[in-house]
Amino acid sequence: MTKVLIVDDAAFMRMMIKDILEKNGFEVIGEASNGIKAVELYKKDKPDIVTMDITMPDMDGIQAVKAIKEFDPSAKVIMCSAMGQQTMVMDAIRAGARDFIVKPFQADRVLEAIKKAIG
Repeated sequence: MTKVLIVDDAAFMRMMIKDILEKNGFEVIGEASNGIKAVELYKKDKPDIVTMDITMPDMDGIQAVKAIKEFDPSAKVIMCSAMGQQTMVMDAIRAGARDFIVKPFQADRVLEAIKKAIG
């Protein structure tokens, strides 16, 4: 079973994505509300894939992707962004993210991005 770490500062968004993933056979092994916690959980739990919000307190998603990729160059991260964050999405892709999904989440797009990333 594919293990997923969900990172978003909004509990509602984490709940939405968790619901989509669990209904489709993925195992959510952790949730983080900021980049610092995301990096800690990644190092501890070694998930197969991470969904990462871009805009968060303490450490944003782009900094977190860089830290995770430094720790594990083969890490698979999918960015989650609101509309109008194209510049930040490009920064995230350059930092090592595999793909991005736009909020509000559409189940089929979330699943497509994850399946593509885990290949």
